[in-house]
Amino acid sequence: MKRLSATLLAGLIGCGGGGGAGAPPLPFLPPPPPAKAGKYFTHVVVLIQENRTFDNLFATFPGADGTRFGKRHNGKTYLLRKAALTSPISPYNNYAVWRTDWDNGNMDGFDTVSIHKLPGNYVYEYVDPSQIAPYWSLARQYVLADHLFQTEGSGSFTAHQDLIRGGTEISSSEHLMDFPTALPWGCDAPGGTRTSLIDASNQYRSGLGPFPCLSYATLRDSLDAKQLSWRYYVPPVRGGFGGDYWNAFDAIRAVRSGPEWGTSVVFPEKEVLRDIARDTLPAVSWVIPDAINSDHPGFNNDTGPSWVAQIINAIGGSPAWNTTAIIVVWDDWGGWYDHVAPPQPHRFGGLGFRVPMLVVSPYSRHGYVAHTTYEFGSIVKFIEDNWQLPPLGTTDVHAPDFVRDFFRFSKSPRRFVPVAAKYSRSFFLQQQPSNLPVDDD
Repeated sequence: MKRLSATLLAGLIGCGGGGGAGAPPLPFLPPPPPAKAGKYFTHVVVLIQENRTFDNLFATFPGADGTRFGKRHNGKTYLLRKAALTSPISPYNNYAVWRTDWDNGNMDGFDTVSIHKLPGNYVYEYVDPSQIAPYWSLARQYVLADHLFQTEGSGSFTAHQDLIRGGTEISSSEHLMDFPTALPWGCDAPGGTRTSLIDASNQYRSGLGPFPCLSYATLRDSLDAKQLSWRYYVPPVRGGFGGDYWNAFDAIRAVRSGPEWGTSVVFPEKEVLRDIARDTLPAVSWVIPDAINSDHPGFNNDTGPSWVAQIINAIGGSPAWNTTAIIVVWDDWGGWYDHVAPPQPHRFGGLGFRVPMLVVSPYSRHGYVAHTTYEFGSIVKFIEDNWQLPPLGTTDVHAPDFVRDFFRFSKSPRRFVPVAAKYSRSFFLQQQPSNLPVDDD
């Protein structure tokens, strides 16, 4: 069996995934139980980045459904500007803004939303491809999905619920929408915090939902029932290791109040590198980056593409490579322009806008751009199908399955080629935590 070098393994474990020089050492975290092989893969790793549309990152990618022009509300167009990943601008991205941008499917309301005295046309831009070279390199080697839609026209709170569950329905007629009325987003919120709701006719009820400490089932329940290991790697926030400020499972009562907090929900996020190094990846991993490595607009930081590349490089150089599928996805549109209208019918605030998805594995099709319509429920369904888990009864029931589209299992697993990146793995291992929430919108 292929092994990482003793030096690298010692370095990763010795640092404890910690914050670098001067950071307090982390207590030893035992590895998760051994992963059990599924139908296709033994490990599925979901790397979740922040707030980018497909056009914002891949507008000019060859063969993809991108554009250089954006529709304006007056029927004219803007030429999309090439911009820096480090742009300090962070657009608005709540449901009301989504409705305005969407404009009943015309996709021409983006320039009517201003922010901090900036005109609405500031969102008509795409990131300079040279600054996101690892993403383009991965797209050229593996699978790029150009018609993946977020579940709802909403922000990061519901998006991250969708990525562990497939939907936010709290009844047959009500779904959660937008953000809780106070931070943190979950069971640790102050008393009186409320969520907002939307119904099948898209009636929006601000602040009339329940306290954000929820009892609905997630993939955690399905995985636990079959004794399948999972970990949600999340950064520390506010100087501690509680990870309770911005964390999808902080909103799940059974996890936040149970023994899996600190064992399956682990902090900091760099613990994923320790698990890769000692060949103890769980069956399912969700990896949440530090805010400054998340691609979230407004942080004036260009490290996100390298963060993703270095996790993939670590897996690619480990024994887990031949049995792992890695999904890279951006959680919501972040307010940026995108030209493709989500498919109808439009119910419960969804589907939302397109976000990019990269699927990396030794069996992924080479340089394939997938044009089929997918949604976050397709990711949930993939995990369920791989381990023969029962459906959760959310969007995973009707979401299209991408297995036959993305993978070719009749071929031998391909040799991993490291992804070139501006920042090294040691850079992230030594990086001090920002202690910032990954998102608050």
